[in-house]
Amino acid sequence: MKYRKILVAIDRSSQAEGVFEQALELAKKEKASLMILHSSSLDTQIGRNYTDLFGTELVNYSAEMQAELQKAHQETREWLEVYGHRAIAQRVPTEWQFKVGDAGSTIREMVNDWGADLVVLGRRGHRGLEEMFLGSVSSYVIHRVSCSVLIVQGITASATDTSSL
Repeated sequence: MKYRKILVAIDRSSQAEGVFEQALELAKKEKASLMILHSSSLDTQIGRNYTDLFGTELVNYSAEMQAELQKAHQETREWLEVYGHRAIAQRVPTEWQFKVGDAGSTIREMVNDWGADLVVLGRRGHRGLEEMFLGSVSSYVIHRVSCSVLIVQGITASATDTSSL
């Protein structure tokens, strides 16, 4: 199967580089376009805990929250641009998007809107209760998109620990 549009979903984890590299290599090989997507939920965007909402901080809450969100969005856009420019430098037609919302749903929507025929994303290796409570974006995507999905497995600390060799 020939891929024409590859969507790569990356986060700010240490896995992002490997996931991006896999997608970029495939895009070059297939002469495909690349869409770099990052999704972030609102609750991870706000770094400060507003415990005194009914006191003095209520007045400043909205303005401070808006400023924090704008700063986080700008940093994310700049981070995505670095990846985008790396791909463009290798002659891969590339776009990038940053969306606020649930990662799985955002990926599904982008697959449909952009017409991706392959999604590349990472898997952190959550299992059991951890997966049940944290969810699995990769599992959600596999079961809810109509195109092929490539899961780049996470590298565990034990797999990279060479001190016992």
